[in-house]
Amino acid sequence: MGQGALASPGGTSPAVVERPVRVTKERLDALAAKFHAVFNEGNVLGPFSTARHAARHDVELRRLTTSTRLPETGEQVQVSGLLAIPAGSKGSLPVVSWQHGTILSFDQVPSNLTRLESEAYGLRDNVDSLETLFNVQRFAGNGYAVIAADYPGKGPYRDGRAEAYAVKDATVQCCLDVLQAGVRELEKSALRPSALFLNGWSQGALNTQWLNQELQRRDIKVAATAAQSPFNDLPDTFHYWSSPQSFIPSAEKSYPLPPAWIVPCEIVLLGSYRRYYGLTDLFETAIKPQYRAFAEKYWSDYSLDGDLAKAIPPAADFLTDGFFDHFTHATNSKFLRRLAANSTTFWDYASPIRFYYGLADEALYPGLVKMALASGGHDMAGVPVKGASHRATFLASLYGDAAILDGKSTVFDWFNSLR
Repeated sequence: MGQGALASPGGTSPAVVERPVRVTKERLDALAAKFHAVFNEGNVLGPFSTARHAARHDVELRRLTTSTRLPETGEQVQVSGLLAIPAGSKGSLPVVSWQHGTILSFDQVPSNLTRLESEAYGLRDNVDSLETLFNVQRFAGNGYAVIAADYPGKGPYRDGRAEAYAVKDATVQCCLDVLQAGVRELEKSALRPSALFLNGWSQGALNTQWLNQELQRRDIKVAATAAQSPFNDLPDTFHYWSSPQSFIPSAEKSYPLPPAWIVPCEIVLLGSYRRYYGLTDLFETAIKPQYRAFAEKYWSDYSLDGDLAKAIPPAADFLTDGFFDHFTHATNSKFLRRLAANSTTFWDYASPIRFYYGLADEALYPGLVKMALASGGHDMAGVPVKGASHRATFLASLYGDAAILDGKSTVFDWFNSLR
């Protein structure tokens, strides 16, 4: 794994690690089965199967806290994350660095799975990080350590800070620092990290690609990387969210259009770039005047309570006219160039990587994935997931079978083959 290279440089403050929370394998399986049905949109998969998908180990969950530097602003801040290990582990074990997807919440983070300390606590969709639950059940429940960052501006140490949504350097540094903190904790527990794997979905797929690139730059070996619903070309993704008809051929009349939650994602993207890249007038230059008050309100609290949910602006009318067609303002041009600079499309990966992409993904049209598949080198492979929405694509990558995965294996089985 090259865990020595992952060790933090001298002078870095040690991580604070809370006492472990033990979750039985039976409880993990029951939770995974319950929420499998929630993510299995369109019933593209069969039901959760204890025979095929059961955890073999109880799992210990620890919230860890460490510091990270936000390169774009120079701030040194505290961030939290999750370490999940099979209970009773000894010797060596492989590590999965898990990067979670977009959460339109400040609190719905991986480390909050430690709330399961209470037997009475019931996980809830849109309140808890269910995608992290699936990774913990699948990987930590079957012999892996799972390490997951909550990200800057998220979790118990947010301290009113704006998140760094699709902001490259802050995200990479945070993921690295949390990964290092998790590895140090393993070593303190007399566990030896072996192969390192990366996994991420949606926004986390972008973050996973960035992390892979940084580890490759540092010559730290990654055994394999999986990315579900992988965003790559960020200007085209933003354009697609605003104008899907520009990408979906007219013959594909039944392809699902981006949902209403895309506009809140656009606001978070614009707000993050305004904050971290100093584009102070971006809301004024990019958003139509009639929607700016809504955008500012949403950016301040991520709340759509009451009638606000009915007031979400239409994506097709949200941005300044001609935003993607011609020069509209110097700030808008800077924003698009920054998006392009943070894109991951053209990268030669030095270790095996797979993109799992849904053929009915409402947030990511499959055509937006193809150039990265073509340019990613001989270690790149694409796995189209039949009929899968955004959530179902992620679920299939962990619990699907060859029939829905174009003859390929799940991320779990693939990683097992490379341990």
